[in-house]
Amino acid sequence: MLRKHALFAVAGAMALAIASHGAHAAAKIKIGFLPGVVDPFYQVMQIGVEAAAKDLGVDVVTQVPPTWGVDIQTPILDSMVARGDLDYIVTAPTDKDQMVGPLKAAVDAGIKVITVDTFLGDGDYVNGPVKFPISYIGSDNIEGGRISARGLAKAIGGKGTVYINSTNPNVSSVEGREKGFKEVMEKEFPNIKVLGPDYNLDDPNKATQQTAAVLERDPGLGGVFGTNVFSAQGAGAAVVNAGLGGHVQVVAYDATKLAIELLNKGVVTLVLAQKPYDMGYMAVQFAVADAAGVTSLPRRVETGFAIIDKENVKDPTIARFIYQVPGK
Repeated sequence: MLRKHALFAVAGAMALAIASHGAHAAAKIKIGFLPGVVDPFYQVMQIGVEAAAKDLGVDVVTQVPPTWGVDIQTPILDSMVARGDLDYIVTAPTDKDQMVGPLKAAVDAGIKVITVDTFLGDGDYVNGPVKFPISYIGSDNIEGGRISARGLAKAIGGKGTVYINSTNPNVSSVEGREKGFKEVMEKEFPNIKVLGPDYNLDDPNKATQQTAAVLERDPGLGGVFGTNVFSAQGAGAAVVNAGLGGHVQVVAYDATKLAIELLNKGVVTLVLAQKPYDMGYMAVQFAVADAAGVTSLPRRVETGFAIIDKENVKDPTIARFIYQVPGK
């Protein structure tokens, strides 16, 4: 993995390589950007992609799936490959196993692949079963789950019952968050019982219904972990609708405006902000560096988190990680 102190060295190496090979090499490439779904997280990532493309003088073709799923993402990917003019595809695979074949077909067609936010296989592109992507750029989601568990456990006093509301099975990102969360609760907080996960399939209304059902079945529920934008949104709505804001604590993964509003109202205890802008920007940098001849790009880059609570939410150095989408 690549830690923060090494990012500057990599960025410098890329800049030198691009300069030494000339701007002409970078200007010739065209990158396809295929995120997972329409949501604030990927919208901020797209801003990062487009900013890097402008700074580095490359073209980007973006196709955003309206909903999450292999059956939605695959035909869009196929159409991007069929264009015949893409050199790289930056994508968040919607399934760690089922998207291997379609993305390998893209590579076989001469397009190089960089994964962001989610990975293929086990994410180890050096020794794992899937080796063809240039790199995975995203969060350490297992650690994010651990951070979320400790934050929620602290909020409920280290005992009681908590519930995981998640999105889709077999997706590397949320799978890691669930794993880290359960691991910490089992090892560090034996007096906390974990329910779930339930999968809402990226539907906040379904997340609301699922969480409401758990609240009805278990009136003593102490907290909820929402593993992504839609989960946290739906879980927070269910808690508010039940009149339990401030009584049932919510930890939200992803720093949307709504999550921050719920934080300020006391419904959400902690917000874990990923860095989607950095993921998108760096992915374009990696593509340009690869095209310029850099051969030492790291195969995995962890972009880190900002942990937001009521104490630091107004700190400009922290607030800048809230997902800001123009016009939203």
